Amino acid sequence: MSFDRRQFLHTSLAFLSAGTTAAWPALANAAAATTAASAGQSATPSPGGTLTYAVPQEPPSLISLLDTNTVIRNISAKITEGLLRYDAQFRPQPLLAIAWSTSADGLQYTFKLRPGVRWHDGENFTSADVRYSILTQKRLGPRGRITLANVERVDTPDPLTAVVVLGKPTPYLIKALSSAELPIVPQHRYGDGDPLTSPNLTAPIGTGPFIFDKWVRGSYLSLRRNPNYWRPGKPLLDRVIYRIVPDQGAISAALETGEVDAATGVGLADLGRLAKLPQLRIDDSYDAYLNNAAFLEFNVENPILAKPEVRKAIAHAIDRNFIKDNVFYKRSNVVDSPVPAVLASYYDDSTFRYPFDLSTANRLLDEAGYPKQADGQRFALRINYITGADFRRTAEYLRAALTRVGVKATILDGDLPTYLRRAYTAREFDLNLNGLGRLYDPTVGVQRIYWSDGVKHPLIWINASHYQNPQVDDLFREAAIETDETRRAAAFRQIQQIVGRDLPVLPLVTVPAVQVYHARVHNLTNSIDLIAGDLSDTWIEPKT
Repeated sequence: MSFDRRQFLHTSLAFLSAGTTAAWPALANAAAATTAASAGQSATPSPGGTLTYAVPQEPPSLISLLDTNTVIRNISAKITEGLLRYDAQFRPQPLLAIAWSTSADGLQYTFKLRPGVRWHDGENFTSADVRYSILTQKRLGPRGRITLANVERVDTPDPLTAVVVLGKPTPYLIKALSSAELPIVPQHRYGDGDPLTSPNLTAPIGTGPFIFDKWVRGSYLSLRRNPNYWRPGKPLLDRVIYRIVPDQGAISAALETGEVDAATGVGLADLGRLAKLPQLRIDDSYDAYLNNAAFLEFNVENPILAKPEVRKAIAHAIDRNFIKDNVFYKRSNVVDSPVPAVLASYYDDSTFRYPFDLSTANRLLDEAGYPKQADGQRFALRINYITGADFRRTAEYLRAALTRVGVKATILDGDLPTYLRRAYTAREFDLNLNGLGRLYDPTVGVQRIYWSDGVKHPLIWINASHYQNPQVDDLFREAAIETDETRRAAAFRQIQQIVGRDLPVLPLVTVPAVQVYHARVHNLTNSIDLIAGDLSDTWIEPKT
């Protein structure tokens, strides 16, 4: 089997922990050697060529500064870059920043920037771009109100120094500066205009290894090699073409025929068959950076769902193991808490005890004052679901499961903008089936699921349920600035105990990030960001 993400995570510990750019070529060489050894092919990278990559959804935009949707971030990170990248233990490594330090009180982060870096239009990259990017995400981005909440200002004492000044300690900040999470964008491209309508969103300029070339809506997106990239000799590919293929069967067929070289969004039901084809490789490694999971968010402004016993009844009516085994074909795991289990010191699932039990579900609904009527129904609900075939099948299962306890459910279809409008602005739903990254720290990934600020100031990906609990808000505020790990962990565990009892959101299962690619493709992953890596080390053998 060729070099995959599991091998990257193992190898990076040896080569990236040094914290120097010199380690980067060593990692790439190790990856190439592992690839060749397992595939029985030459270890010598072959520069040039085009990588054709199929994706199931067209992105709303191409820069993840103000929208961190996975579809966007996976493309954005090829064009734009962050200050840092991370090894397999989440230790920071140089990218646009070559050195960094933290003041003794934890309130200043000083970044020395890489000299000689130019934007794709030839302008110099400077600390002014760092200041603009951080402050713009703080003001308008879905991560900004939480991740960057304590940022007071960004000082720029010279063109190659940026000093992030905080009002309170922010212990997780150093982990939030990757290319996909907080891309640095060119201030001169945005000017004084509205960042939400900037032309840079759809025709971006970056510092990354690939330059935006063309976007034919509904068909494909083309990137070309950056000949002036700051890493000498990289990228190896001449071009990357993202083909938009909404049909999962068509993606599988294109992989089999060689029409595309790699893909995500492959139908999970096809993976067993594709795994038997000698020309294809499958990588379904768990993404420990994003920690993606499916959640069912209850609209607590609905008078029926405002009752906790109704929410708990619905939880008992859902067989999450069925979803794991039959919707995600045993390539996911049941999730028992919003905090990822890999963050062991923060984890507490003690109050998320809602096993599949129809008798309990029916009893709770009766006790809540919703007996079955003559037609066998109690009430009706609308299911809004995030786009994607796996989520559509999950919604279909939920509809069937709710019918068994007398709840009539209607599925609301639509594209991603329609889904976001229903969930976060129009609020035209009762149950919201969402896919959310729980990320590398609960303050960054979990707080937004319950944060009452999302009720007062609606923003995508923040608190679709409109749950409000002042105690939970206070605990999140305390944890966000707590530098003592024992006290911080205690706050997160208390939060889980509360929201597990209140249950405004039911965790369902992890969401796998699967890539299928041709054996001719090497080093498809070179970052802890996995699919949101930059492809700078990727190379492809010519077709024979």
